[in-house]
Amino acid sequence: MTEQEQLPGTVESSELPPSVYVIEHSEKQIYLVGTAHVSKESVVDVRRTIELVKPDVVCVELDEVRYKNLTDPTRWRKTNIGEVIRKGRAMLLLSSLIMTSFQRRIGKKLGVMPGAELLEGIKAAEDVGAEVVLADRDIQVTLKRTWRNLGIWDKLRMATQLTASLFVTEEIDEEMIENLKDKEKLSDVLQLLADEFPRIKSTLIDERDRYLAQKIGEVNGARIVAVVGAGHVPGIIKEIEEDQDLAELEVIPPPSRGSGILKWAIPGFILALFAYGFIKGGSEESITSIYIWFLINGTLAAGGAALAFGHPLTVISAFLAAPLTSLNPMIAAGWVSGLVQALVKKPTVKDLEELPEAISTVKGFWINPVSRILLVVVFSNLGSVIGTFVAGSWIVARLIG
Repeated sequence: MTEQEQLPGTVESSELPPSVYVIEHSEKQIYLVGTAHVSKESVVDVRRTIELVKPDVVCVELDEVRYKNLTDPTRWRKTNIGEVIRKGRAMLLLSSLIMTSFQRRIGKKLGVMPGAELLEGIKAAEDVGAEVVLADRDIQVTLKRTWRNLGIWDKLRMATQLTASLFVTEEIDEEMIENLKDKEKLSDVLQLLADEFPRIKSTLIDERDRYLAQKIGEVNGARIVAVVGAGHVPGIIKEIEEDQDLAELEVIPPPSRGSGILKWAIPGFILALFAYGFIKGGSEESITSIYIWFLINGTLAAGGAALAFGHPLTVISAFLAAPLTSLNPMIAAGWVSGLVQALVKKPTVKDLEELPEAISTVKGFWINPVSRILLVVVFSNLGSVIGTFVAGSWIVARLIG
């Protein structure tokens, strides 16, 4: 398994773009086109490779959801924001939107939208009569596996860095994007990710290398072109001969036993504090603890809703809900405030249509009614979590002081 210039094929090596790697597997020739997702050059490379190779199959680094989003720009109209909140997917959707926002901002600057090379691969496959295979793992599975594998500290760090990416002002030019396809520079970037977030690299990169390698390797056809991010090429080459268990890679791990115990233990501890305060100082002490709990928890959750520019009724609902939902692990304060925001500022079809463009700016994230609802959910929840620890610590300090 080597780079394309070292392996003979049905297409002259010199004719292929330098981003193409050719490997032989089970009597098949597989042409891996390593791309950058906001690169004009990658779009050209994909089209040129498919036209030269005339493959039987073109595999693209997409799952069903991302394929539909890419090929059907109106699909956002069908988003049920209430369903997203009720199923606890607000953070996942918001994370996805933030990453998309970063790519779209770069794409607008360079004149090419994210995923253009994948769309070009699909179009070119149709032009030469090749079958198109969606080779990537379901994005929801990837995000959930990533989130479940992170500890609390890593989750906070990742959320902070995702949010910070909204405010990135560093100039990114076409040369910087093209450099990401260079093996040595790409290796440095991946190593940095591995050093900072080893579990994120494991699920976002390594697991998907294995998944993509298995899906590409098992398709029927003598000549296969695979359009994948340059970061996946080394891993696919390494894993292509291995027999991967895709079912294992699609399992969403359950919450850890510790987190399950903790989410019930914290409300139990707070209620115990109320009871202890009553025993130690009578009803007056207990009522004071309850006041502290409601005031701190409610105020910080309401502050989160206000930070997201929530409607006044949304802010009030966050204030009233947080002290109660914090004592019930089955409900989150952000779910309540998010649903209220969705009711009082119900998104229109136009808002959903404009969402992809709106999230290309920081201002748009706060102005668009859809993304604002997601911000309300996340910020209200964050305020309630902080309020739980602040109020709980204050109550403990008073009782033992």
